[in-house]
Amino acid sequence: MLFEFNFLGGVNGRRYMSNAISAHLVKELRQKTGAGIMECKKALEASGGSIEEAEKWLRQQGMAKARKKSERQTPEGVIASYIHAGDKIGVLVEVNCETDFVARTPAFKEFVKEIAIQIAAANPKFISKNDVPKAILDSEKNKIISTLKLENDENLDRIVQEKLEKFFIDNCLLEQPFVKDPSITINDLLCQRIAQIGENIVIRRFVRFQVGEELEELS
Repeated sequence: MLFEFNFLGGVNGRRYMSNAISAHLVKELRQKTGAGIMECKKALEASGGSIEEAEKWLRQQGMAKARKKSERQTPEGVIASYIHAGDKIGVLVEVNCETDFVARTPAFKEFVKEIAIQIAAANPKFISKNDVPKAILDSEKNKIISTLKLENDENLDRIVQEKLEKFFIDNCLLEQPFVKDPSITINDLLCQRIAQIGENIVIRRFVRFQVGEELEELS
């Protein structure tokens, strides 16, 4: 089975010409991204048949769709649990969507499971950058500056921001690389699932338990 077309949109202003996008390429892209058949076909056409560029195209489309749906209310959803092998780590997570119908679908439940596994594996402290308390952010900045000892360096702001981005990746769920596919972040995955499912989705809250962990009071 072949999808016929003449001209393909390319990358960086270039255009490509081809006779067909094979069903095999569509299937491969669909397996990697979870996008629909027609979306995968469009992505491959727009990227000259490149799987890598098609993934980027789908990611951009997913983000655009997610932005359009971001203001929608999400009163439904599920609370899911995940216990890691060995029974040493456990996670509870609440993920919301717009309708109970979607909350019951396999695609939504699989996404919630992926998020629970991510939390167990990567141990984030916050959901997004915006959730980091100002006191913690200021403390982190001060630690970075004291370590660098470059108070008068003109590149200080840039260096501090770069190191803060590393802090966000380590501690904020949406900024972390997806443990099952480190080429995308959890925010990328969320946007993909919003585009795939067709409703706004919000990761609302989570808690992670680990046997023997020390309790720290954050001030």
